[in-house]
Amino acid sequence: RDPKQWAIIKIRYTIIRAIREYLHQEDFTLTDSPIFTPNACEDTTELFEVDYLDEETAYLSQSGQLYLEAAIMSTGRAYDFGPVFRAEKSTTKRHLTEFWMMDAEAAFVEHKENMDIQEEITKFIVEKCLEECQREFDMLDRDTNPLEDVVDNDFIRLTYKETIEKLQDMGSDIEYGEDFGNDDEAMLTKDTKVPVFIERWPKDLKPFYMKLDEDNEDFVLNNDMIATEGGGEIVGGSEREDNYDKLLNRIEEEGLNKDNYDWYLDLRKYGSVPHSGFGIGLERVVRWISGAEHVRETAVFPRLVNRIRP
Repeated sequence: RDPKQWAIIKIRYTIIRAIREYLHQEDFTLTDSPIFTPNACEDTTELFEVDYLDEETAYLSQSGQLYLEAAIMSTGRAYDFGPVFRAEKSTTKRHLTEFWMMDAEAAFVEHKENMDIQEEITKFIVEKCLEECQREFDMLDRDTNPLEDVVDNDFIRLTYKETIEKLQDMGSDIEYGEDFGNDDEAMLTKDTKVPVFIERWPKDLKPFYMKLDEDNEDFVLNNDMIATEGGGEIVGGSEREDNYDKLLNRIEEEGLNKDNYDWYLDLRKYGSVPHSGFGIGLERVVRWISGAEHVRETAVFPRLVNRIRP
């Protein structure tokens, strides 16, 4: 067996245990979300379509988020952890077509507290790996000093607008209204010791379920967390829209089939509560913490655009 591959897999399972340990101590309840879904959670162009018993079209899940939002109305806090699928024809070092995602949702948690939780769980994961995986880091020749800096310092928080301006000052040709590419994310964290939150994005760049910023409804209360050392985006989250009319308007603006989201809208129809959530891409976190060159090294049987065997 390849000792380095074994070391990465050991780090992977340490991260899984750390995520579960943190969430359980914070009273999140493990919940099962379905793999077959009738609708998209995010971009409809990224769905794997399947023929559901010749009755109707179904899709492989992008995320369990929408179902967790229903679950927290009885549990308060909930999470799921399992495979999700994205039909992205991307060949970067950070993309898989099948990967593991941990989605968490919490009632009565607003935007800032949601980012606090994301920062806490990221530090907890890194700290656990530093405690339990030193042998594996040595096998990988992984310098752990940058990881120790992550544990010991507060994360940076920038708005989308501030991030665009900062990148332009650093020489990027990115324009306002564009998403960040791999080079932009690497440039942003090049000289930082800690991950960077990019929050309050223009609503046109983000999915329908994100809560509009009451101070300026051109923006949503969301964030992406960009890891150090070229790790890229590893966590994404937002406060969820709890206003029925605003959510319905976003669904209609994006041209989605309202009938597919009736049950989701019903969660707000007779009143709701502030709630927020986030998702952690397991393989991306493994790549960042282990220092692996390509995300395919972080899964035993990776699924890529050009790989479905073995």
